[in-house]
This record gives sequence, structure tokens and C-alpha cells, in this order.
Amino acid sequence: MKGTIERNANAPLPTVEGSEPETLSLAERAPRHTQVVLGVLRIVIGFYFLWAFLDKTFGLGFATPAERSWINGNSPTTGFLSNLEGTFSGFFSGLAGNAFIDVLFMVGLLGIGLALILGIGMRVASVSGTLLLLLMYLAELPLVTNPIIDDHITMALTIIALTLLGAGSVLGLGKTWKKIPFVQRNAWLV
Repeated sequence: MKGTIERNANAPLPTVEGSEPETLSLAERAPRHTQVVLGVLRIVIGFYFLWAFLDKTFGLGFATPAERSWINGNSPTTGFLSNLEGTFSGFFSGLAGNAFIDVLFMVGLLGIGLALILGIGMRVASVSGTLLLLLMYLAELPLVTNPIIDDHITMALTIIALTLLGAGSVLGLGKTWKKIPFVQRNAWLV
């Protein structure tokens, strides 16, 4: 067939500068342009979380005005959770303004954002990011623009895919992070 490359299924995978093929993630085995796209996608999603943290903390005037910022004594969860009208609004409005929930939410935004931007702790970022996004999805049910899927679901699936592909190792510190002895002993930190 014209335009195809014959490949022996038993042939070793290509290596990168002395690395054994088995140690390379799928993202690292990809062509360079694919690596760049995966790395940039990971960083952009990380910035989405980091920006939410910064805006809610300092009231940068985008989603959160300065007078409603966390550093001015306001709850970062009250605005969203107390204005819900969906299926689970009673449950989520009960969480609005709870200091423990506020800290948990903000630490989550910061941790997920930094982990994705840096490409470290991708497993923890994937699990916690997916959990946070699924809770936000449930808070908005029933959906107005699509009866099943919204951006929370697509972003959660994207974070999971980036983690499974090993995208923290491209345009990130994931490869170096994996070499830290403490991380090697605690694989869940990868």
C-alpha cells in the first residue's frame, strides 16, 4: 500500500538518548510535534486551575471582583454554590461558605494547577482534578446547553488521558520527578 511503512511488531521501540524503550511514556515515544501539543495542553489546563485559584484569592476582577476575594475575608465557594438551582442544589448550597470546604477547594485548585503546569504528581492531579470537576458537573445538573456532557466532563477525561499518556514528561518536570527516591518508593506520587 502506497504511503505506509512496514513495521515488524517484534522490533524494539525507538529510544531517546540512551533511554530504554520500556521506560519511555507514550507521550515521549510520540513525534515531537505531538509531544509539544500534549505538553501545551497539560500546561493550559493547569493554568485554568491556577487562574481560578489566583482570581478567587486576590479578586483580580475577572470572575471574582476584589471586594469578594478570599484575602478580603470572603468565601471562594459561596458565590457558585449558593446560586445553584439544579438537582443537587440543596446539598451543594449547604457546603457554601464552610471554611473547611473553602480551604479544600482552594488547595485543590492550586495543587492541581501547579502539578499540571509542572508535569509532576500527575496521578494525584488526575484523581483530584477529576473529582473536583465531577463535583462541579453534579452541582450544575440538569445541564442547560447539553443534556449529558459539559466542559467539566471533557476536561476530566483530558486530564486522565494526559496522565495515562505520561504527558508530564514532555515540556515538564515529570521525568526528573520520577527519579526522586521518595517518589520512586511512592508510585502514587508520579
